[in-house]
Amino acid sequence: MTFPIVNGLRTIEFGNPGESRNKIISFLLDGNKRATAGTLEWDYIAENEPIETVGEKLAVLDNDNLHIATIPVNRVEIERFADVPDEFALAEAEGDLSGDDFRDSHFAFWSNNGSRITDDTEIVLVYF
Repeated sequence: MTFPIVNGLRTIEFGNPGESRNKIISFLLDGNKRATAGTLEWDYIAENEPIETVGEKLAVLDNDNLHIATIPVNRVEIERFADVPDEFALAEAEGDLSGDDFRDSHFAFWSNNGSRITDDTEIVLVYF
């Protein structure tokens, strides 16, 4: 599944629909959320979705699939799940902002969505 194009931009959605997405979008609009993550295998390869590139602009969609913000990608890295740094967790601005909290919360999120996560799972870190 490739994400749709809106106003000539590839789209991005945060979290699961509902309150979770609203909360994450509020962090983004407040300027606190400056990064996001996805699993290389399930969020990119399985969905036939190319990895974001530096300089690319993404259209942020809300729960109603409305384009509410545009974010420019300024850095992309691929790390092992076990090696996601505190720096990234701080930029993602969810949880207690530590790498350990990132791993705990994202392990639960991705596992609940059917992904099998190990320390060696490759994670795409997108900074904006």
